[in-house]
Amino acid sequence: MGKRRAASEIRRDAEFAAFSAGAAGRLLHTATLLTGDREQAERLLTATLASTYADWLRMRADDPYDQARAELVRRFAYRPWWRRPRGGVLARLTPQERLVVTMRYFEGVAEEQTAAQLGLPAERVRAIGARATAALRSHRYDPAGPPPADGPPPPGGGRGAAPGSVAEARDRADRSARRAAQEVAP
Repeated sequence: MGKRRAASEIRRDAEFAAFSAGAAGRLLHTATLLTGDREQAERLLTATLASTYADWLRMRADDPYDQARAELVRRFAYRPWWRRPRGGVLARLTPQERLVVTMRYFEGVAEEQTAAQLGLPAERVRAIGARATAALRSHRYDPAGPPPADGPPPPGGGRGAAPGSVAEARDRADRSARRAAQEVAP
């Protein structure tokens, strides 16, 4: 019995190492978008990967990336209020808006799955996403400086924003999500 358990643990370690080597970069990007701070994102990712490792043998049939992302989202959503995000590209958004925008547009998670993971109705996720994208469209983001103060929206209501802007990234994400949905739809 001891040899079987040792072999199982060795296999688990190898599988998890391969998984974390492939998925850690993407999960770190997601955590950075959520927290707005690289150091906090690394702490969030470390806790998420530790939890995923502990549950590794129980999630045989499930997709480990989906499970790890769900754990990352849970850990971010239920963190104490004094550890809320304070920067990054999504600085203007509330934590809930960050979650929806990150999951829907950067991770490409379907609206229904996002709603299920956050424990919200799909209509609420749609409304939060619309409000967040409107907030992102109304302001340009300058990576060289702090986010601009609230004021009048840029000319054109955010459309035709400078290359590399949040609005352009969101538009690219919208287009790719629509293409992916059309490929899947019968």
